[in-house]
Amino acid sequence: MKNFKSGKYVNQGTYKCFIPNLINKKWMLDDMEIISLLSKADRMLGRLDMYSEHIPNIDLFISMHIMKEATQSSKIEGTQTNMEEALLSKEDVPLDKRDDWTEVQNYISAMNNAIEMLNDLPFSCRLIRNVHKILLEGVRGKHKQPGEFRKSQNWIGGSNINDAIFVPPVCTSIPELMEDLEKFVHNDHIYFPELLKIAIIHYQFETIHPFLDGNGRIGRLLITLYLVDKGILKRPVLYLSDYIEKHRNSYYNTLMNARNENKINDWIKFFLKGIIDTAENGVKTFEKILILQKENENKIQTLGIRSTNALKVINELYKRPITDAGSIAKVANISLVSAYKLISELQRIEILKEITGGRRKRIYIFRDYMDIFN
Repeated sequence: MKNFKSGKYVNQGTYKCFIPNLINKKWMLDDMEIISLLSKADRMLGRLDMYSEHIPNIDLFISMHIMKEATQSSKIEGTQTNMEEALLSKEDVPLDKRDDWTEVQNYISAMNNAIEMLNDLPFSCRLIRNVHKILLEGVRGKHKQPGEFRKSQNWIGGSNINDAIFVPPVCTSIPELMEDLEKFVHNDHIYFPELLKIAIIHYQFETIHPFLDGNGRIGRLLITLYLVDKGILKRPVLYLSDYIEKHRNSYYNTLMNARNENKINDWIKFFLKGIIDTAENGVKTFEKILILQKENENKIQTLGIRSTNALKVINELYKRPITDAGSIAKVANISLVSAYKLISELQRIEILKEITGGRRKRIYIFRDYMDIFN
């Protein structure tokens, strides 16, 4: 961006914190590579959005997209829960992994509630605080002011503030900075492409770091919310955490270079490449799902009188591809004995696979579907 100045470091006595400049202003674009990447990103998002419009029962598959995002976004913050563990019921999760499991479940709840909130609330500080409260409910950050902007200094990296990699702005500046960010979101008087706006918004949010905990997860979640709120995506089907996890060093380096060397263009290019890569993978995922859907419909037709119940079960498996006999009995409204017979048939046609090694409470996985997301 032409003449971009990120902000300045301000001495706070024993340390210096970074105060970013306000972003609600006119932005001038003078980089042809960004324009080219923006054009490609727009095209790829258009293709992805087309799939979300035309795939039957799209909501069945969105829950798995959110599940993958939740595990990847939480993984960046250090949790160890994988997708298969995240799909288990709490009582089936080992005690030493339940905190990580709960953090992933909170992220899923935060995303689902955030999408619902957009029906009544604008993309705003109030919405961000509401989502943050859900994210930290009952987990390790529950004592760090859930739903409230911080009242004390935080820092990123290092064992203490004096050897930190980055010290965000002092807490007294947060109200003004977040108000400015909100105004930038809704400023329709200055034209600026929406993908570039959310790139700037994410950079600014992570620079402000307005909460004591959960800033990274909220910042990544905001990308999807913004795209849905602005109508760029009709459904929440694009999540960048997987891309960021794979390119973690570049992610942090481009953010820091934007702050320290005013290299905002490098950050925007990284962001747009992430949009392109993620959208391309999203399209491939939907294509694989459609092929698998057709294959399984053909398999189910061979089950005769059990095909109707099998179809009910597989539709539920698209939302949650790990199940047990009790869940199948409930979904199909059949007895437990009939559920086990149906499971046997679904194993025979290679839709379900038992993963508990013959334990008393057996758990089954829709492996081919899980493999698409893994």
